[in-house]
Amino acid sequence: MNKKYHRIVFLTGAGISQESGIPTFRSETGLWNNHRVEDVATIEAFYKNPDFVHDFYNQMRKDLINKTPNPAHLALTELQKNFDGEVYIVTQNIDTLHEKANSQNILHMHGQINELVCLNCGKTHTTWGDSSSETTCPFCEREGFIKPNIVFFGEMPLYMDKIETLLKTCDLFVSIGTSGVVYPAAGFVQTAKYYGATTIEINLDMASNNFFFDKHIYGKAGLELPKFIKTLL
Repeated sequence: MNKKYHRIVFLTGAGISQESGIPTFRSETGLWNNHRVEDVATIEAFYKNPDFVHDFYNQMRKDLINKTPNPAHLALTELQKNFDGEVYIVTQNIDTLHEKANSQNILHMHGQINELVCLNCGKTHTTWGDSSSETTCPFCEREGFIKPNIVFFGEMPLYMDKIETLLKTCDLFVSIGTSGVVYPAAGFVQTAKYYGATTIEINLDMASNNFFFDKHIYGKAGLELPKFIKTLL
């Protein structure tokens, strides 16, 4: 690519983590298999049966702790280390593969599997251990207010003000492994394009909002992203 970019924003979805053995959302073999979303991923479900929801995410935490980053994650880290400009990663994924790849400037808009948030004091803390309705907050020391720091359906995604600023000020926006159907993330490309950014999609298949992208690269992220990163460097 011949154009010089100064601020790049990557949006990563389930597709980038699938190559590390993490099933995509609601896949037949996925972590959500045999569980209704209404039972494990809504705030109403959490209030109704908190221990059931805690147990679900405890198991998910165990499933994800040993997953390792793939070439796509590592390519983003390489870009951040060698690019003469700013590179941000906005991820819809709750895994920590970007962190394991030693990437920086990561915004987990849907939360992280290894974090718990206290509904009493609002503070979060990191853990790979189990949680329950009896877990005590290490900050306010209240019991019964700890929730997995996952954005449930109906809750507002995290860091939206920061993300909006990045979308308005980036000159390259790249979407990787996301279907383009879940909002607000599905609208990020439209915002970036409106404010003048070049927009590129890297995906197995055409996203539903593909007409907002200037360029499409189809294939596995682990194969296509490293090649794309080389064009930026």
